[in-house]
Amino acid sequence: MPRPIRASLAHLLTRPPARIWDAAFRAVPARWRPPQAGDKVHKLAALLGETERSVYLRLVSHWYRPEALVLGASEPRGALWNDTLRERFCEPVEYMQYLDTVTYLPDDILTKVDRASMAVSPEARVPLLDHRIVEFAWSLPLEMKIRRGRTKWILRRLLDRYVPRRLVERPKMGFGVPIDHWLRGPLREWAESLLAPRRLAEEGFFRPEPVREKWEQHLSGQRNWQYLLWNVLMFQAWQDRWL
Repeated sequence: MPRPIRASLAHLLTRPPARIWDAAFRAVPARWRPPQAGDKVHKLAALLGETERSVYLRLVSHWYRPEALVLGASEPRGALWNDTLRERFCEPVEYMQYLDTVTYLPDDILTKVDRASMAVSPEARVPLLDHRIVEFAWSLPLEMKIRRGRTKWILRRLLDRYVPRRLVERPKMGFGVPIDHWLRGPLREWAESLLAPRRLAEEGFFRPEPVREKWEQHLSGQRNWQYLLWNVLMFQAWQDRWL
């Protein structure tokens, strides 16, 4: 789709606030209705006008431009900014898989698994990341991984031998906690004290304007900024305790 058309579509999708999209999606049967539908529509709109690299960066980022949030900050430039890497991959999907391998896995998912497991003493293992399986997976053509819009195609076919399909072909179910509701409810006063404009300005770590903008949009229900706000709140709470 040409970029100008994508930009126009993005503009149309973001005109109604997220809560209006949520109300519209209530007409969709529950089994097909995505959670936080309005927020997802706005996220989709943000991706429509982007390049492959910026799409990936938006998908894995909380604050897309951290230097606009943290005073005096500059984001380290790693694999995401290496333009020669993209030329090595025929498919955008494989390029993103590579970026996952060298950034998102070691710097996010595996770090959290390691810390959470070590905190209560078990040794966690990730069998699908055994180097022989990873090497085998990279040797497969893309149609063995994604086919007709279905991801993990070869893994699903393998599971068909051992597990009833009704247990495999189900929507993904996460186990997130309702931070968005907490921040509008029982944690609102606590969060407001940590995000007060005067406090942020005096401490000198964060620019108050983007933080307050996200906080006010979250409280009004215009957008769900739970994770972006939680990042800032955890730093602020850490300061309260240790500094």
